[in-house]
Amino acid sequence: MALKVDYVLKETGKNLVRNPWLTVATVLCVFVSIVLVGASLLTRQGMQNATLQWQGGVEFIVYMNPDATQDQIDAVQRSLDENPQVETYEFLDKDQVFERFRQLFERDSPELVETITPDVLPTQFDVKPTEANTDLVQALKQQFAEKPGVREVVAADEAIRTIERLSNLLSLGMVLIAVFLTVAALVLIGNTIQTAIFARRREIEVMKLVGATNWFIRVPFMLEGVIQGVLGSMLGIAGVYGLNWAFDRYFASEDAGLDLLANFTVASGDVFATAVLLLIGGVLIGAIASAVAVTFYVNV
Repeated sequence: MALKVDYVLKETGKNLVRNPWLTVATVLCVFVSIVLVGASLLTRQGMQNATLQWQGGVEFIVYMNPDATQDQIDAVQRSLDENPQVETYEFLDKDQVFERFRQLFERDSPELVETITPDVLPTQFDVKPTEANTDLVQALKQQFAEKPGVREVVAADEAIRTIERLSNLLSLGMVLIAVFLTVAALVLIGNTIQTAIFARRREIEVMKLVGATNWFIRVPFMLEGVIQGVLGSMLGIAGVYGLNWAFDRYFASEDAGLDLLANFTVASGDVFATAVLLLIGGVLIGAIASAVAVTFYVNV
């Protein structure tokens, strides 16, 4: 038998309204899991933005004056090479510093980025000491702050490290809960399909007798699961956008007074990319659960 679009849509609609509370429970389960996964992804991205300069074990940064001479830059580099307490360092020229500056401020202050050119920015050394020890970092900070041509030396604040650890724990916790809820959503979708098949068992038997194929019977049930996944993921995406807006509005704004969270934000492009991944995830949840259910319960 050839499939007809109107038949598939009509039968799918009947299945969705036949067990409304089970459908609502399934959609809500997918919704919560999608929100948690999305929040986890955005938290991780925000943490990367907030600690962009402090990744890879960097404990302090030596900022040179914008007009520092090459001899002064070379002298600081020799000191870093000769210092046994410095494990590694990376020199960033003006173009590299501008690229990092753009990543940090393009989202919230695009007009500032437009007014700044690479030539007015200082070069810098990102330094990783042999030990992430507060006393050692402070001693090195004072030592290099006195070098000619150095504008300032900034060390990683312990609060940044604490937030990074808490962020990782929070992300892990949300992912674990999301995995549990995703499994629950798969079970609920499978149970919904099973219930719909049981309610129409006589009709399905008649369809088999007149020559209906597996796919002719299965497609409306599979589409039901996909629709549940899509509805749940769309609600979840709306929730993720709402959480991102609330964070920007109430926590990362200047009025909030939380300077440390000022860069803990996610660009709209990253939020959109996350939303696309979440939508695909919701579709896959519905498709996989419904495909397994109909394969198990519908056989010609």
